[in-house]
Amino acid sequence: MKIIEKKKIWFTISSVIIALGLLLAMINGINLGIDFTGGALMEIELHQQVEVSEIREITNQYDPNASINLLGPERTILQIRSTDDFDSSTRGEIFQQFKEKYNLEENEPLRAQQFGPAIGREIQNRAFLSMIISAIGMLIYISYRFEFRFGIAAIVALIHDILIVLAVYSIFRIPVNSPFVAAMLTILGYSINDTIVLFDRIRENVKFIKKSNYEQVANDSISQTITRSINTSLTTLITIIALYILGVEQIQVFALPLIAGVISGTYSSIFIATPVWVMLKEKQHKKFYH
Repeated sequence: MKIIEKKKIWFTISSVIIALGLLLAMINGINLGIDFTGGALMEIELHQQVEVSEIREITNQYDPNASINLLGPERTILQIRSTDDFDSSTRGEIFQQFKEKYNLEENEPLRAQQFGPAIGREIQNRAFLSMIISAIGMLIYISYRFEFRFGIAAIVALIHDILIVLAVYSIFRIPVNSPFVAAMLTILGYSINDTIVLFDRIRENVKFIKKSNYEQVANDSISQTITRSINTSLTTLITIIALYILGVEQIQVFALPLIAGVISGTYSSIFIATPVWVMLKEKQHKKFYH
Protein backbone atom coordinates (compact mmCIF):
# COMPACT_ATOMS: atom_id res chain seq x y z
CA MET A 1 0.00 0.00 0.00
CA LYS A 2 1.69 3.17 -1.24
CA ILE A 3 0.07 5.96 0.75
CA ILE A 4 3.06 8.13 1.54
CA GLU A 5 4.29 8.32 -2.06
CA LYS A 6 0.98 9.95 -3.03
CA LYS A 7 1.04 12.53 -0.25
CA LYS A 8 0.77 15.42 -2.74
CA ILE A 9 -2.63 14.09 -3.81
CA TRP A 10 -3.90 13.85 -0.20
CA PHE A 11 -2.56 17.31 0.66
CA THR A 12 -4.15 18.76 -2.48
CA ILE A 13 -7.58 17.28 -1.70
CA SER A 14 -7.56 18.78 1.79
CA SER A 15 -6.16 22.10 0.58
CA VAL A 16 -8.89 22.47 -2.06
CA ILE A 17 -11.69 21.80 0.46
CA ILE A 18 -10.20 24.16 3.06
CA ALA A 19 -9.47 26.88 0.49
CA LEU A 20 -13.01 26.68 -0.89
CA GLY A 21 -14.46 26.91 2.61
CA LEU A 22 -12.27 29.89 3.52
CA LEU A 23 -13.07 31.65 0.25
CA LEU A 24 -16.81 31.26 0.75
CA ALA A 25 -16.43 32.34 4.38
CA MET A 26 -14.72 35.55 3.26
CA ILE A 27 -17.37 36.19 0.61
CA ASN A 28 -20.53 35.19 2.51
CA GLY A 29 -19.29 35.06 6.10
CA ILE A 30 -19.81 32.19 8.54
CA ASN A 31 -23.47 31.45 9.21
CA LEU A 32 -23.40 32.15 12.94
CA GLY A 33 -26.41 31.05 14.97
CA ILE A 34 -28.24 32.75 17.82
CA ASP A 35 -25.59 31.85 20.40
CA PHE A 36 -23.06 33.98 18.53
CA THR A 37 -25.14 36.74 16.96
CA GLY A 38 -27.91 37.24 19.46
CA GLY A 39 -31.57 37.04 18.53
CA ALA A 40 -34.91 36.00 19.96
CA LEU A 41 -36.25 32.95 21.77
CA MET A 42 -39.88 31.95 22.36
CA GLU A 43 -41.47 28.98 24.11
CA ILE A 44 -45.18 28.22 23.64
CA GLU A 45 -47.27 25.45 25.25
CA LEU A 46 -49.32 23.95 22.40
CA HIS A 47 -51.05 21.27 24.56
CA GLN A 48 -50.82 18.83 21.64
CA GLN A 49 -48.27 17.17 19.42
CA VAL A 50 -47.85 18.82 16.02
CA GLU A 51 -45.66 18.38 12.98
CA VAL A 52 -42.69 20.70 12.50
CA SER A 53 -43.91 21.39 8.96
CA GLU A 54 -47.10 22.93 10.42
CA ILE A 55 -45.07 25.12 12.75
CA ARG A 56 -42.89 26.36 9.92
CA GLU A 57 -45.96 27.57 8.03
CA ILE A 58 -46.04 30.32 10.64
CA THR A 59 -42.35 30.81 11.50
CA ASN A 60 -41.25 30.97 7.86
CA GLN A 61 -43.17 34.23 7.55
CA TYR A 62 -40.73 35.80 9.99
CA ASP A 63 -37.51 33.75 9.72
CA PRO A 64 -37.18 30.73 7.37
CA ASN A 65 -33.96 29.72 9.17
CA ALA A 66 -35.45 29.72 12.68
CA SER A 67 -34.56 26.72 14.84
CA ILE A 68 -37.63 24.71 15.88
CA ASN A 69 -37.64 22.30 18.83
CA LEU A 70 -40.42 20.42 20.59
CA LEU A 71 -39.70 20.04 24.30
CA GLY A 72 -41.24 18.40 27.35
CA PRO A 73 -42.06 14.76 28.12
CA GLU A 74 -44.91 14.82 25.59
CA ARG A 75 -43.13 17.17 23.13
CA THR A 76 -45.90 19.74 23.30
CA ILE A 77 -43.77 22.78 24.22
CA LEU A 78 -42.66 24.65 21.13
CA GLN A 79 -39.31 26.42 21.25
CA ILE A 80 -38.43 28.92 18.51
CA ARG A 81 -34.89 30.30 18.26
CA SER A 82 -34.16 32.97 15.67
CA THR A 83 -31.12 35.08 14.83
CA ASP A 84 -33.53 37.89 13.91
CA ASP A 85 -33.98 40.30 16.78
CA PHE A 86 -37.79 40.13 17.09
CA ASP A 87 -39.23 43.00 19.09
CA SER A 88 -42.12 42.52 21.51
CA SER A 89 -44.65 43.43 18.81
CA THR A 90 -43.35 40.75 16.41
CA ARG A 91 -43.22 38.15 19.16
CA GLY A 92 -46.82 39.03 19.99
CA GLU A 93 -47.86 38.54 16.37
CA ILE A 94 -46.19 35.13 16.23
CA PHE A 95 -47.87 34.02 19.45
CA GLN A 96 -51.28 35.21 18.24
CA GLN A 97 -50.99 33.08 15.12
CA PHE A 98 -50.23 30.00 17.18
CA LYS A 99 -53.02 30.89 19.61
CA GLU A 100 -55.57 31.09 16.81
CA LYS A 101 -54.35 28.01 14.96
CA TYR A 102 -54.25 25.71 18.02
CA ASN A 103 -57.00 27.33 20.13
CA LEU A 104 -54.68 28.21 23.00
CA GLU A 105 -56.14 29.63 26.19
CA GLU A 106 -52.97 31.43 27.30
CA ASN A 107 -52.58 35.11 26.59
CA GLU A 108 -48.79 35.05 26.36
CA PRO A 109 -46.00 32.54 25.64
CA LEU A 110 -44.24 30.59 28.38
CA ARG A 111 -41.04 32.44 27.56
CA ALA A 112 -40.15 35.28 25.21
CA GLN A 113 -36.88 37.15 25.29
CA GLN A 114 -34.09 38.68 23.26
CA PHE A 115 -30.39 37.79 23.46
CA GLY A 116 -27.42 39.96 22.77
CA PRO A 117 -24.16 38.67 21.24
CA ALA A 118 -22.25 38.81 24.54
CA ILE A 119 -22.88 35.10 25.13
CA GLY A 120 -21.41 34.38 21.72
CA ARG A 121 -18.19 36.26 22.46
CA GLU A 122 -17.78 34.39 25.73
CA ILE A 123 -18.34 31.04 24.02
CA GLN A 124 -15.85 31.90 21.28
CA ASN A 125 -13.16 32.95 23.75
CA ARG A 126 -13.60 29.89 25.94
CA ALA A 127 -13.73 27.53 22.97
CA PHE A 128 -10.57 29.00 21.49
CA LEU A 129 -8.79 28.78 24.84
CA SER A 130 -9.97 25.19 25.35
CA MET A 131 -8.66 24.15 21.93
CA ILE A 132 -5.29 25.82 22.56
CA ILE A 133 -4.93 24.12 25.96
CA SER A 134 -5.98 20.77 24.47
CA ALA A 135 -3.49 21.08 21.62
CA ILE A 136 -0.64 21.99 23.97
CA GLY A 137 -1.53 19.12 26.30
CA MET A 138 -1.62 16.65 23.41
CA LEU A 139 1.69 17.93 22.05
CA ILE A 140 3.37 17.48 25.44
CA TYR A 141 1.89 14.00 25.95
CA ILE A 142 2.74 12.70 22.47
CA SER A 143 6.23 14.20 22.60
CA TYR A 144 6.82 12.44 25.92
CA ARG A 145 5.13 9.17 24.89
CA PHE A 146 6.70 9.03 21.42
CA GLU A 147 8.85 11.93 20.20
CA PHE A 148 8.47 15.61 19.37
CA ARG A 149 8.00 15.02 15.61
CA PHE A 150 5.08 12.71 16.28
CA GLY A 151 3.55 15.50 18.33
CA ILE A 152 3.98 18.08 15.56
CA ALA A 153 2.42 15.72 12.99
CA ALA A 154 -0.54 15.04 15.30
CA ILE A 155 -1.18 18.74 15.86
CA VAL A 156 -1.07 19.38 12.10
CA ALA A 157 -3.73 16.68 11.68
CA LEU A 158 -5.91 18.24 14.40
CA ILE A 159 -5.70 21.68 12.78
CA HIS A 160 -6.60 20.01 9.49
CA ASP A 161 -9.72 18.45 11.05
CA ILE A 162 -10.88 21.75 12.53
CA LEU A 163 -10.41 23.56 9.23
CA ILE A 164 -12.20 20.82 7.26
CA VAL A 165 -15.25 20.92 9.54
CA LEU A 166 -15.31 24.72 9.39
CA ALA A 167 -15.05 24.50 5.59
CA VAL A 168 -18.02 22.10 5.44
CA TYR A 169 -20.08 24.52 7.55
CA SER A 170 -19.04 27.42 5.35
CA ILE A 171 -19.75 25.62 2.05
CA PHE A 172 -23.20 24.36 3.07
CA ARG A 173 -24.12 27.48 5.09
CA ILE A 174 -24.89 25.44 8.22
CA PRO A 175 -25.58 27.59 11.32
CA VAL A 176 -22.80 27.56 13.91
CA ASN A 177 -24.15 27.40 17.48
CA SER A 178 -22.84 26.38 20.89
CA PRO A 179 -23.34 22.60 20.23
CA PHE A 180 -20.87 23.05 17.38
CA VAL A 181 -18.20 24.14 19.89
CA ALA A 182 -18.81 21.06 22.07
CA ALA A 183 -18.66 18.86 18.98
CA MET A 184 -15.34 20.39 17.89
CA LEU A 185 -13.75 19.59 21.25
CA THR A 186 -15.11 16.03 20.97
CA ILE A 187 -13.60 15.73 17.49
CA LEU A 188 -10.16 16.70 18.81
CA GLY A 189 -10.25 13.82 21.27
CA TYR A 190 -11.56 11.29 18.76
CA SER A 191 -9.12 12.28 16.01
CA ILE A 192 -6.05 12.03 18.21
CA ASN A 193 -7.06 8.50 19.23
CA ASP A 194 -6.75 7.16 15.67
CA THR A 195 -3.49 9.01 15.19
CA ILE A 196 -1.92 7.59 18.36
CA VAL A 197 -2.85 4.01 17.39
CA LEU A 198 -1.10 4.47 14.04
CA PHE A 199 1.90 6.21 15.57
CA ASP A 200 2.28 3.43 18.12
CA ARG A 201 2.50 0.87 15.30
CA ILE A 202 5.04 3.06 13.46
CA ARG A 203 7.20 3.22 16.58
CA GLU A 204 7.16 -0.56 16.87
CA ASN A 205 8.00 -1.09 13.20
CA VAL A 206 10.88 1.39 13.22
CA LYS A 207 12.76 -1.09 15.43
CA PHE A 208 12.70 -3.80 12.75
CA ILE A 209 13.04 -1.87 9.48
CA LYS A 210 15.93 0.22 8.24
CA LYS A 211 15.40 3.49 10.02
CA SER A 212 16.25 5.68 7.03
CA ASN A 213 13.40 4.13 5.00
CA TYR A 214 10.61 6.02 6.75
CA GLU A 215 8.20 5.76 3.82
CA GLN A 216 8.29 1.97 4.00
CA VAL A 217 7.82 2.02 7.77
CA ALA A 218 4.80 4.31 7.43
CA ASN A 219 3.20 2.35 4.58
CA ASP A 220 3.57 -0.95 6.42
CA SER A 221 2.12 0.56 9.60
CA ILE A 222 -0.87 1.98 7.71
CA SER A 223 -1.51 -1.43 6.09
CA GLN A 224 -1.48 -3.08 9.51
CA THR A 225 -3.88 -0.63 11.15
CA ILE A 226 -6.16 0.66 8.37
CA THR A 227 -8.77 -2.07 8.79
CA ARG A 228 -9.03 -1.36 12.50
CA SER A 229 -9.30 2.40 11.90
CA ILE A 230 -12.00 2.07 9.25
CA ASN A 231 -14.06 -0.41 11.27
CA THR A 232 -13.89 1.79 14.38
CA SER A 233 -14.92 4.86 12.42
CA LEU A 234 -17.77 3.04 10.67
CA THR A 235 -19.30 1.78 13.90
CA THR A 236 -19.03 5.28 15.37
CA LEU A 237 -20.56 6.84 12.26
CA ILE A 238 -23.51 4.45 12.30
CA THR A 239 -24.37 5.59 15.83
CA ILE A 240 -23.95 9.29 15.08
CA ILE A 241 -25.92 9.09 11.82
CA ALA A 242 -28.74 7.33 13.70
CA LEU A 243 -28.75 10.22 16.20
CA TYR A 244 -28.84 12.71 13.35
CA ILE A 245 -31.74 10.99 11.58
CA LEU A 246 -33.84 10.17 14.65
CA GLY A 247 -32.87 13.00 17.01
CA VAL A 248 -34.53 16.35 17.57
CA GLU A 249 -33.03 19.44 15.97
CA GLN A 250 -30.76 20.25 18.90
CA ILE A 251 -29.30 16.72 18.71
CA GLN A 252 -28.90 17.07 14.96
CA VAL A 253 -26.84 20.27 15.22
CA PHE A 254 -24.49 18.42 17.59
CA ALA A 255 -24.34 15.24 15.49
CA LEU A 256 -23.64 16.94 12.16
CA PRO A 257 -20.16 18.31 12.97
CA LEU A 258 -19.35 14.97 14.63
CA ILE A 259 -20.10 13.15 11.36
CA ALA A 260 -17.82 15.51 9.42
CA GLY A 261 -15.20 15.32 12.19
CA VAL A 262 -15.09 11.52 12.41
CA ILE A 263 -14.64 11.23 8.64
CA SER A 264 -12.01 13.96 8.61
CA GLY A 265 -10.25 12.52 11.68
CA THR A 266 -9.92 9.07 10.14
CA TYR A 267 -8.67 10.60 6.89
CA SER A 268 -6.15 12.90 8.57
CA SER A 269 -4.62 10.16 10.73
CA ILE A 270 -3.73 8.15 7.66
CA PHE A 271 -3.27 10.70 4.88
CA ILE A 272 -2.09 13.82 6.74
CA ALA A 273 -0.43 13.02 10.08
CA THR A 274 1.65 10.08 8.84
CA PRO A 275 3.02 11.79 5.69
CA VAL A 276 3.88 14.86 7.79
CA TRP A 277 5.80 12.64 10.23
CA VAL A 278 7.69 11.03 7.31
CA MET A 279 8.59 14.47 5.93
CA LEU A 280 9.89 15.60 9.33
CA LYS A 281 11.94 12.42 9.82
CA GLU A 282 13.43 12.60 6.33
CA LYS A 283 14.37 16.21 6.91
CA GLN A 284 16.01 15.25 10.21
CA HIS A 285 17.86 12.38 8.52
CA LYS A 286 19.22 14.58 5.70
CA LYS A 287 20.29 17.24 8.17
CA PHE A 288 22.08 14.67 10.35
CA TYR A 289 24.02 13.08 7.48
CA HIS A 290 24.78 16.27 5.63
